[in-house]
Amino acid sequence: MSLIGLDVGTTGCKAIVFDHQGQILGRASREYAIDVPHPQWAEQDAERVWLLAWETLGEAVTQARHDPPLAMALSVQGEAVIPVDGQGRALRPAILGMDTRTGTENRWLADRLGAAALFLRTGMPMHTVNTLPKLLWLQHNEPQVYRAAHQFLLYEDFLLRRLGGRAQISHCLASRTQMYDLSTADWCDDILEACGIERERLAPLAPIAGGVVGMLRPDLARELGLARPLALVSGGHDQACAAAGSGVVRAGRAMVSTGTAEVIEVAMHAPALDEALRQGNVSVYRHVVPGLYLAMTLNHSGGLSLRWFRDTLCRWEREQATAVAQDPYDRILSGAPQGPTGLLVLPHLAGSGTPWFDTTSRGAILGLTFATTQAEIAKAILEGLTFELRVNLDLLRQAGIEIAELHAVGGGARSSLWVRLKADICQVPLRLPDVTEAACLGAALLAGVAADVYPDLHVAVARAVRLGQRIEPHPEAVSAYDARYRIYRQVYPALIPIHRQL
Repeated sequence: MSLIGLDVGTTGCKAIVFDHQGQILGRASREYAIDVPHPQWAEQDAERVWLLAWETLGEAVTQARHDPPLAMALSVQGEAVIPVDGQGRALRPAILGMDTRTGTENRWLADRLGAAALFLRTGMPMHTVNTLPKLLWLQHNEPQVYRAAHQFLLYEDFLLRRLGGRAQISHCLASRTQMYDLSTADWCDDILEACGIERERLAPLAPIAGGVVGMLRPDLARELGLARPLALVSGGHDQACAAAGSGVVRAGRAMVSTGTAEVIEVAMHAPALDEALRQGNVSVYRHVVPGLYLAMTLNHSGGLSLRWFRDTLCRWEREQATAVAQDPYDRILSGAPQGPTGLLVLPHLAGSGTPWFDTTSRGAILGLTFATTQAEIAKAILEGLTFELRVNLDLLRQAGIEIAELHAVGGGARSSLWVRLKADICQVPLRLPDVTEAACLGAALLAGVAADVYPDLHVAVARAVRLGQRIEPHPEAVSAYDARYRIYRQVYPALIPIHRQL
């Protein structure tokens, strides 16, 4: 009676097999690349992602051979665009959410349809992250690919088509495309018509309350060594799945997820489509929990900033750590100073996220001296990312959304230093779920509900999600970091005119 959660993120995928109580029976992961063929572009070989995702499934299922799985759901990165042929194979690399090439298309959308009107319909502020302007870019710049495409898919429907033969997309993921109407729970036909996008070239919407959308192809089931059918279940956006997998299944609860990107998700009874959130570029979309919505803040760089530092400037340390089975980040951060560093890092390596969504902003390190150490820079990157997190928490608070506690998930939740910084800088307690790979767990719980392992998602969370340690802010550290935060808030505005000339 095991369940599979397959998480396909921006820089890697994970497959985890859980029992019905949330215990891990098998797990596997792979990393893959982001390609940057031109400035502002971010692309990915979707066919390679498929192959690596399939490898992880095989490895995880083999580890859990004594308990064959009943069902599987997908948790995926949002907004990526994959044009596919009639066999479901990618015609070009996926254009990722963090790609920022669509400024012209966004200006056209704002002029033609109105930024405020689009937000009120779709919950998505104007930004290059959205799927809609990416499709317009393909129309204008790669018309041969656009004409040849049988469908335009995101990773959920792309992988479901490969696994089961038919593409379907969850309402959760569809509501992040800027083409989905939150009030009607359907594609926006008038927006599609205005943009020259045929509805039939988008994946059909899965049942709104989730459920089985197909079965694993028999040849793939044989390859996995499965003796019984494996149900494929509607999943959703990775951050929404992570919210469910961390216990954020009731209005007012919140999660901070630190992976490739860093995200805050706050659950709501109804979509908060007020102007303050639009001005702050906060997206509002459907939760994987039926009847709930999410407000989401975003820092594209997130853990990717620390990974860049590891892979670009700490190659020797990474090799040495790997040789002795040590976490490279532990080695890199060894010797980091206590309290605030003497540096300020603006972690805008892929432009800024919310609230500014400034694609011209760039990363910066201020305060370097000959005494600066590698560990100090690494910790300063964590501080800068956490200052960005507080900027977004302050925005939500100003919009009347109170957050009394954050559930911390993702790779960053395994770092005691980073979790402590979040509590002290953001001045909010954090809770650590026992399973920090919450996106996989959330997807597996959705699979379990569809397979009748649980009567509903609330029962599933009660049985399988366990919250552990609570991290309270330290008053002395709060005071010290509050002073640094006031200085940090001056960095981005001061660098705007310089970055826009680069």
